Amino acid sequence: MKHLIIYAHPNQDSLNAQVKQCIEEILKQYEHEVAVRDLYQLEFDPILSIEDMKGQRNGIVNKLIEKEQEYISWADVVTFIYPIWWTGMPAIMKGYIDRVFSYGFAYRYDQGIQKGLLTGKQAIILNTHGKSHEEYSAIGMDKALLLTSDKGIYTYCGFQIKEHFFFDKADRATPEAVAAWLSKIRNLYTIH
Repeated sequence: MKHLIIYAHPNQDSLNAQVKQCIEEILKQYEHEVAVRDLYQLEFDPILSIEDMKGQRNGIVNKLIEKEQEYISWADVVTFIYPIWWTGMPAIMKGYIDRVFSYGFAYRYDQGIQKGLLTGKQAIILNTHGKSHEEYSAIGMDKALLLTSDKGIYTYCGFQIKEHFFFDKADRATPEAVAAWLSKIRNLYTIH
């Protein structure tokens, strides 16, 4: 299978980086094709410009965005790895989605009805966050995160969501917790 990893964390020693490395190793071990788009290393420009907006409506995207769309078109499975900051994704990931998941590429409207265009592709989302699952559940943030990302972005664009992991208390995770998370990841990716 063809796997694309879209990764957004500036610290190459972070838990997110460990997750990315684990996934890459598993996929290569099982001889899958793998491409990684590390948004910080790429210095991806997250700012959706007026030129981007005008171009999207006319089916015109700049070459850098077109290249990212080619990676997504190529992939069977797209893995998104990013932390939850201020109850959402990092600005660089949101900007990537704003610019790359453009009208006519990721979705369109047919006679006023929205249609996702990335059908036939699976999405796996892996997030770290500082709060506990209990804290997020008590205030409904767990459901809000699923609604805004899974329904509002990925499913909207046609992805079938295979799995969405939330690794809680990531800033103070014990080695045992990290080992358990990496084990879950290994189990998920060995079946792809």
